[in-house]
Amino acid sequence: MTALTAAPVRIDVRPGRPARSRHLVSVPTGDAVTDRAPASLRLTRRGRLAITTTTVLVASIAGATMAFGGPAATPQTVTVEPGQTLGQIAATELSDVPTREAVTRIQLANDLPSSHVHAGQTLTIPAP
Repeated sequence: MTALTAAPVRIDVRPGRPARSRHLVSVPTGDAVTDRAPASLRLTRRGRLAITTTTVLVASIAGATMAFGGPAATPQTVTVEPGQTLGQIAATELSDVPTREAVTRIQLANDLPSSHVHAGQTLTIPAP
């Protein structure tokens, strides 16, 4: 183990100027070390104006989209014909969706426990 002593040291930085003394400073280590708080963000007047303008613009676009988005689509209904299966109905009515997924969507929309349907049964077709 070594012993270290701290004493002021005079250093001539510039000739003709008085030397200043420097001291060793003890800094905490281990658990005693605390993190410095991050520097706070400082906004200029222009920055605050830009943020406020952007917020108002985004809010107004969102509000306009909700207000003028159009009426919600009414659900389409289909009556099951004799000999028709749920897979056939799904393939016909939801042609842009894979058949298995379309069958599942129709089952969920109509609370069907299985894929069996009966002639004359009315099914709600969910939006694609």
